[in-house]
Amino acid sequence: MPDFECRLKKYRQLKELTQEELAALVGVRRETIMRLEKAQYNPSLKLAVDLSRAVEAPIEEIFIFPK
Repeated sequence: MPDFECRLKKYRQLKELTQEELAALVGVRRETIMRLEKAQYNPSLKLAVDLSRAVEAPIEEIFIFPK
């Protein structure tokens, strides 16, 4: 079970971006985006901020950590 829920796919699709396009925007590989969307990868703070800016959504709406 993942340690967090990731809603990145939802926000990426709202911006009409492919995984590859989003990866290029934030400087990672497409596989990283794929793993993030499956909550299999815990991003660094810098990557989380970059993703948030790229999809224009608050970090806390993209990454949900249980209390």
